[in-house]
Amino acid sequence: MTSRTWTIREVLDWAAQDFAGRGIESPRLDAELLVAKALGIDRVGLYLDLNRPLLEGERSAIRPLVTRRREREPVAYILGHRDFYGRRFAVTPDVLIPRPDTETLVEHALECIPQEAPCRVLDVGTGSGAIAVTIAAERPLATVTATDISEAALRVASKNAELHEVAARVRLEKADLLGGADQYDVIVSNPPYIASAEIKTLQAEVQEHEPIAALEAGEDGLDVIRALLPASEPATVSGAQMLIEIGAGQAVSVVDFAAEHTAWQPVAVYPDLNRIERVVHLRRI
Repeated sequence: MTSRTWTIREVLDWAAQDFAGRGIESPRLDAELLVAKALGIDRVGLYLDLNRPLLEGERSAIRPLVTRRREREPVAYILGHRDFYGRRFAVTPDVLIPRPDTETLVEHALECIPQEAPCRVLDVGTGSGAIAVTIAAERPLATVTATDISEAALRVASKNAELHEVAARVRLEKADLLGGADQYDVIVSNPPYIASAEIKTLQAEVQEHEPIAALEAGEDGLDVIRALLPASEPATVSGAQMLIEIGAGQAVSVVDFAAEHTAWQPVAVYPDLNRIERVVHLRRI
């Protein structure tokens, strides 16, 4: 941007064209979100004032945000938040950005958790806490334990539990997989499930900015799930349920492993909005 006068419309057009030329997905949306953040308004506010000339201080606020996006930093990290299941969650580079696919996991988990009775829920690998906090918010009688190996991730989850006023019913615990010896009625998890060889094929936004430890899970992407299933048996009784998010093409392997090697038996496999098998539902026998 030069020293000439720029309107909001012109800056949006410039940023969107710049992003598109760099192969960035959704360039116009990204431009709108970043310019709105710099100006301290929402996207509606942008369109109500498209022809307003920008002050130099406003242009100065926009420039570093555009630079960060040029370097393929995810918009959610630049904004500091991401919406998930109708709520806004704080995110930092210490946690994966919540994705729409995971809403499929939450949707089916909520079907297993009663609205009018207590239920003990465990969220394994909570990250930002989006799953645990959403479940606690949607099911006021549920108590949720959320584990993660990362202390930094747990700090983000704690912030989100407080933000959505469920901190009293969301217990955060640093642990690899289950943590303590409590008993749970429902276990949910969005574990790492990307094969090691596939990491280098991911978008630059993911490879260079999101925590790889929360994505990668061995040669076939199933190392964590294979460890989780038997490890969870002592923490459940007959009839307990587990819902696990999986990667494309992993459903058969997960179902077969559960049926052959653990006390978890298949109930269903649920597709996401793109019709990709995304969630495996198991019941403890």
